[in-house]
Amino acid sequence: MSSIDHLNKAFESRVRLGIMSMLMVNDRMDYNEIKEQLDLTDGNLASHINGLEKLEYIEIKKQFIGKKTNTSYKITRKGKKAFQDHINALEKLIKGM
Repeated sequence: MSSIDHLNKAFESRVRLGIMSMLMVNDRMDYNEIKEQLDLTDGNLASHINGLEKLEYIEIKKQFIGKKTNTSYKITRKGKKAFQDHINALEKLIKGM
């Protein structure tokens, strides 16, 4: 099996890579923070969030702050492992060249 086979297809998208990178270094981020930092549309962010949630790589928390809804995201233990494995595979690929 080559080094490229160890890369996780879930992280091929630059958007998913960005979301996961931010969640690796922040305990929790809300929807608008992610949207602004990655300069995404609502639809684009929502589709990638849904994909990561289906894989159980992130968890979603919905709450009210005052009278406003707030949706925030946190990386799961499974997500941390998958993303770290992906980064390790990238490093091996780079070092092997």
